[in-house]
Amino acid sequence: MKNKIVWTGLLLAFTLSAEAWNWWPLPMAEPDTCRDTLLYIGEIRALSSSGKNAPTWLQANRNGEISSLPHSGNMRIGIIKPATRPNRWFDYDGAVVLSGRVAGGQSGDPKEIEGAGFFSALYAHVRLYILDISVGIQPKTFGPGDPELSSGGLLFSNNAHPIPQISIGIDRWTAFPGLFGYLEVKGGLSQGWLGDKNGYVRKTKLHHKYIGGRVGGKLPVNISYEFHHAAQWGGYSDAYGNLGNDLRTLWRVALGQGGGNTRNEMQNAQGNHLFSQTLCLTVKGESWHVDAYWQNINEDGPVRFIGTGQNKKDGLWGVSAEQNRWPFISGVTFEVLQTTDQSGPWHDRDGMVFGGNDTYYWNSIYGQGWTYFGRTIGNALMRPDNSRVWAYHGGVKGDIYGFRYRAMVTYADNYGTYRHPVRSHNTAALLEVTKIVPQAWGLEFGIALAGDFGTQYGNQFGGMITVRKQGIINNW
Repeated sequence: MKNKIVWTGLLLAFTLSAEAWNWWPLPMAEPDTCRDTLLYIGEIRALSSSGKNAPTWLQANRNGEISSLPHSGNMRIGIIKPATRPNRWFDYDGAVVLSGRVAGGQSGDPKEIEGAGFFSALYAHVRLYILDISVGIQPKTFGPGDPELSSGGLLFSNNAHPIPQISIGIDRWTAFPGLFGYLEVKGGLSQGWLGDKNGYVRKTKLHHKYIGGRVGGKLPVNISYEFHHAAQWGGYSDAYGNLGNDLRTLWRVALGQGGGNTRNEMQNAQGNHLFSQTLCLTVKGESWHVDAYWQNINEDGPVRFIGTGQNKKDGLWGVSAEQNRWPFISGVTFEVLQTTDQSGPWHDRDGMVFGGNDTYYWNSIYGQGWTYFGRTIGNALMRPDNSRVWAYHGGVKGDIYGFRYRAMVTYADNYGTYRHPVRSHNTAALLEVTKIVPQAWGLEFGIALAGDFGTQYGNQFGGMITVRKQGIINNW
């Protein structure tokens, strides 16, 4: 009798634990109570500033929509179908957003006036259970931290135009089967096309793959790790001819193998390669979370674990906190960017190879480096001709009685590159406020004030006014 009671208790405990512990917790296991929605958006912006350029935070990290010239008018119209059904076994979204602008310099010279029209979004995305497939021009960010307040990831940010690409993978953190949600994974593979002319190379392509893991699940402390590999490859060079545009070349690029018809690519790797790793510690509660992150960047192999390679001194360190109980301050971010080491000043000297002088974002074949239509694809504080930077960056956001605000301040010491050392410094500041006014047909009005102060751009100050209208066309 005693043994029966013991076995009955064990069976009951096992049954209760099986109900309490979901061996593969996925959102699709929860009831789907959401609806599909079709939205419209219309927006106009007017910007004017006193310097030779628009201030840093008026133009940077805005998906390449705002010109770097000091005066511009911008317009954006579109239809958006957001992903709204996370608990359904499939979901889909897409957008058609057309942007246009006219911009000019201080002199009023017609030669300084530019006009541009482009799709800031033109994509379709579908999620089939846990697998995501996307095609088109879609804004994406892969950097750590809060995208509204961060200076931007070292490999990808929202600074440049979105790149046309085809991608497949698991976009969101997804529980690994059988581990009760305590281990989550994500990853993907994409092929993109850079339609601008990169130096003397036309029709450059972009390869990107990444994988990540996160442990902790519902526990109050999570640790995550991501590894990204990106490479510009292929195209047609005025100096070197066909740089390889077939599947065999793509295979070599994906594996980081040498090839092609230039000495540099045959001895090293075909294409312009960049690697980045991110470690993140997350502490969370019911209505808040804090992320502490560290992201590095490599241009040369072999790639070692973050913090152990030659350029271990370089990286982006940050802390981001968000909460939703007290709206006045809903998010705070602080970051330190250090890229001055670059594995030392010498790549090779006197017959010895040191492996330094990495010159992030620059490449001898792809002359404009890690840029797209003139804008850095990675962190906005770095450029191919100014990749050695030491910067401090902070931001705060919130909502004060319907007035949503964002404020950022950045101080950067710039050292140019080892090949062309140019010293400068800059302090960039931004205050941006928006408010929806129901009495004015539900229009959203915004004003942004920004300035640069220092020797990098000179002292310049500017403002931008935004009028935006968005709403629901239909839902079902």
